[in-house]
Amino acid sequence: MKKRDKIIYWIATIWFAIAMVASGIQQIFTIGGFVEIMERLGFPGYFSIVLGVWKIAGVLAILIPKFPLLKEWAYAGFFFVMSGAIVSHLAVADKAVELFAPLFLLVLTVVSWYFRPESKRIPK
Repeated sequence: MKKRDKIIYWIATIWFAIAMVASGIQQIFTIGGFVEIMERLGFPGYFSIVLGVWKIAGVLAILIPKFPLLKEWAYAGFFFVMSGAIVSHLAVADKAVELFAPLFLLVLTVVSWYFRPESKRIPK
């Protein structure tokens, strides 16, 4: 793996992990307006807590060594959550500014996945 690719991977992954853990904690403890956002999007309030727990678990799966299949599942889950958030905001005709966070996190998900080291990939 090239040094440039390692740097890109770690920058994207660290930013992504920090954002997911922070939002996961906010969702678990229902602080920071996540309950109101979930209700506006048409989801029940408890769904925020479920997403928060899975976000933190997904970050752990991505950061711990080994378990490449688990990492693939975590990346897939984050891709579905972030793309689902984008579609949900579009469905309720939210302002474009509401799309920034999930779109940015979706891009970080894809960049982190794409540049992940060989040791974090499923062997061929």
